[in-house]
Amino acid sequence: MRKTLYIIGLSIFVFSCTSQKNVKKSTYKPRSPVSQTKTGVGSQNLVKNKADVETEHGVEFFRTNIADITKNDNTASYGSIVSAKPAGYKVVKTHFPAIAQNFRQKYLILHYTVLPDDKSIEVLTQQSVSAHYLVNNLGDNEIYQLVDENKRSYHAGISAWRTDKNLNDTSIGIEIVNLGYKADAAGLKVFEPFSDEQVKKVAALAKDIVIRYNIPATNVLAHSDIAPTRKQDPGPLFPWKKLYDEYQIGMWYDEMAKQNFMSLAEADIATRYNEPSFIFVVQTALQKFGYDILPNGKWDDATKKTVEALQYHFRPQIYNGIVDAETWAILQALNQKYPTK
Repeated sequence: MRKTLYIIGLSIFVFSCTSQKNVKKSTYKPRSPVSQTKTGVGSQNLVKNKADVETEHGVEFFRTNIADITKNDNTASYGSIVSAKPAGYKVVKTHFPAIAQNFRQKYLILHYTVLPDDKSIEVLTQQSVSAHYLVNNLGDNEIYQLVDENKRSYHAGISAWRTDKNLNDTSIGIEIVNLGYKADAAGLKVFEPFSDEQVKKVAALAKDIVIRYNIPATNVLAHSDIAPTRKQDPGPLFPWKKLYDEYQIGMWYDEMAKQNFMSLAEADIATRYNEPSFIFVVQTALQKFGYDILPNGKWDDATKKTVEALQYHFRPQIYNGIVDAETWAILQALNQKYPTK
C-alpha cells in the first residue's frame, strides 16, 4: 500500500514540475479588459511578466506608461521604483507591474511666489512651503526642481476641486517668480506681468507633465481655483488662453457657446440679479464646474471671491467678483464643455 501511494505521489510531482516548465515567459503588454475567471494567487498557472526594468547606479526604473486617460485607473508605475528590503529575503519583480494602480499625480497647480528670485528659492527650499518646480525670471533656460514628483510638496494648502480635497496629495505644483499685486488708490488689485521667457518655460514644463501623467484639461488649475477664498495666484495676467490655444494645456470656453448663452444671461442679470433663487443657480453652477462653494442664495464674500477666481482664469479683463452677463455666459459655456463625470 505504501509503495502504491509513493508511486502515485511521485507521478503527481513529476506532472506538476513538467507543467511549470511548459509555462512560457511573456513580455508585458497593456491588456484590454476582458471577462475571464480569476486565478488564485497560489495557483501554478500564473504567467510571469517580464518587466522592462532599467537599473542606473543601483536604482531601478520602470518607464512604461500604459495609462488610459478615459479611466485613469490602469496605469503602470512611471519612474523610479521604491522596494522593500526585508532581512533574509529577496524581493523580485517577476510579476511586476500589476495594472491595478494609478498615478498620485492627478492635478497640475500653478502659483506665483510674491517674491523675487533669490527669496523665492530661499522660502521654497528652507521653510515649510514648497513646490515641485520653480520657474525663475532670469531669462535663462533653467527650471528648478525642488521636490521629487513622486513626493507631496506643500504648495496647495487647504484646497478642493470637484470631489477632491487636500490637493497636495494628488498634485504637482509649479511656482512662478512674480511679485503678485499691489492695490491702487481705489483699492483695485494691480498685478505684475509675466515675462515671455517665463510663459514659455511654464508651457513646456506643463506640457511635459500633463502628457506623462495624462492629466485632463479640467485638472490644470490656478491656486485661486482650488482655494478661491484665500488665494489670487497666478492672477489675471497669467495667459491661460495662450496655453490653451498654442500648447493645448488646460481649459477654455468655446466662443460660440458663450455667445449662445449671452442673450439669456443679459436677461437674467437685468431682471433677476438680486433674487435668491437666481443667486442660488449661479452658486450651483460654480460648484458644478468645480469650485468649493456652498450655495446659499446670497451674494456673500465667499461667492464674490469665487467669482473673482473664475474671472482671473477665464475673464481677466474684469475681475471685480461681480457676476455680469459675460461672466455668467462664460460659466455656462464652461459647464457645457466640461461636464462633471
